Amino acid sequence: MPTTTNTPEPVTPDPPRDEPRPLLTQSWLDLAFLHWAADPADVAPLLPRGTVPDTFDGVTYVGLIAFRMHRIGWLRLPGIPYLGSFPETNVRLYSVDGQGRRGVVFRSLDAGRLLPVAVARAAFRLPYVWSRMAVSRDGDTLTYTSTRRLPGPRGAHSRIGVRIGEPIAEPTALEHFLTARWGLHTSVLGRPLYLPNTHPRWRLHRARLLECSEDLVAAGGLPAPVGDPASVLYSPGVPVRFGRPAPGGPRADGQVR
Repeated sequence: MPTTTNTPEPVTPDPPRDEPRPLLTQSWLDLAFLHWAADPADVAPLLPRGTVPDTFDGVTYVGLIAFRMHRIGWLRLPGIPYLGSFPETNVRLYSVDGQGRRGVVFRSLDAGRLLPVAVARAAFRLPYVWSRMAVSRDGDTLTYTSTRRLPGPRGAHSRIGVRIGEPIAEPTALEHFLTARWGLHTSVLGRPLYLPNTHPRWRLHRARLLECSEDLVAAGGLPAPVGDPASVLYSPGVPVRFGRPAPGGPRADGQVR
């Protein structure tokens, strides 16, 4: 397994950099964060070249994140109300590159609008999938459902129910590690890229998992989760700005990131 050659950047609850000229803007609303511990050896082969699993006390994590995407916009233009707003559920891993930049790697992103799926797949080579999706709320209970349409595996699904608990005044170090991620690692035409993002500090709540029936994690090439998640969190959401992609390959000195 490749190794990084320098120390990962600190985990910070506030963004380490600003994005004054955003490439994309959007809001993430009503998020449910489910995480299971994972063996770094299972995760490493699924990451882009130049990255390795990011670990906390020697363990990495698989995240199943369900939420509402709201008003995707390009540059400083107003966000699109209909085509840019839809439910989304993603399977993500945790990565770090040779510059120490921590990020996420998406194994799948199920979304309820076909056009954004096509654009994201073409422009950023992200594994978006068009799915039949819904988010419903009854008091402090949220239910997220998803059934995959195309591309396959057709019928891959998830149903997640959570009950929102009390706000978290001081998140733990692990909770910051799982949520305060200021970029994503991907690969376009074999070239590793890092796409930075910025947003206000998360407002996190405890959450109780009421139901979880899913096969999206296994469809993403990972072992199916066993047992209850190690962490279940909720957030009402944040506005997000994505910056321009940055190279994610070897450093100038030729060492592997």
